Amino acid sequence: MLWVKAFHIVAVVCWFAAIFYLPRLFVYHAMAEDQVSRDRFVIMERKLLNGIGTPSAIATVVLGLWLISFNGSYYMSSGWMHAKLGLVLLLLVYHGICYRFFFDFRAGRNQRSHVFFRYFNEFPVLLLIAIVILVVVRPF
Repeated sequence: MLWVKAFHIVAVVCWFAAIFYLPRLFVYHAMAEDQVSRDRFVIMERKLLNGIGTPSAIATVVLGLWLISFNGSYYMSSGWMHAKLGLVLLLLVYHGICYRFFFDFRAGRNQRSHVFFRYFNEFPVLLLIAIVILVVVRPF
């Protein structure tokens, strides 16, 4: 169980690293004024999403479910776990929205400003804080 937990934590850290950096790339991409820069950002975003972000998200979910399976009755009767799983679901939706923005940038259809992406970048920080508090403090 401890090995599964260790790899779950590693996967979470990698996923959040990607989910923090990707919108920052969107900020710079939205500010880019030449085609060479825009093409470079598309490559960077694709590699981050497909090489780190999505595999880490999948590993996080699979390993998390595996951890729950060790003591399912406890976890599924705990309010904090239900709240945490809800926040993880929101993070998965956020990840999907990042894909949509990536596809818009790649197709040259982005309509959002760099300021929008600066604010968009803050949402996963709030999710991370809430998830860590729920897991560590287990308030309910």
